[in-house]
Amino acid sequence: MRTTTEVFEDHLAKRLAGDLEGDIKANYSDKVVFLTGTGAFTGHDGVRKSASELEQYVGNMPYEYNHTLIRGDFAFLEWTAKGDKKAVFDGADSFVIKNGKIILQTIHYSLSRIDE
Repeated sequence: MRTTTEVFEDHLAKRLAGDLEGDIKANYSDKVVFLTGTGAFTGHDGVRKSASELEQYVGNMPYEYNHTLIRGDFAFLEWTAKGDKKAVFDGADSFVIKNGKIILQTIHYSLSRIDE
């Protein structure tokens, strides 16, 4: 069975590569719970809905993973994204990973308008 670190690193790599479906299949429990500033989502369709919502706000801005922490079944990510006169400076996700799958993820970010 994959470790928390292996699942987390695979998730990050697949998302940077734009492989949402591969990420869902490999890394998410079919009963995953997502908690975000806009609501709660569940299951693989919830992952897709949350990803679609993020894309709607953020678009195709390149992401930077600035800080990660892993302790036991828990992982944390701080991220930023910038482009198209908007940016996210405070992206933060937390994860609970059990039995080789993400079972809980929280997501927080604020979209800022910027002059480039």
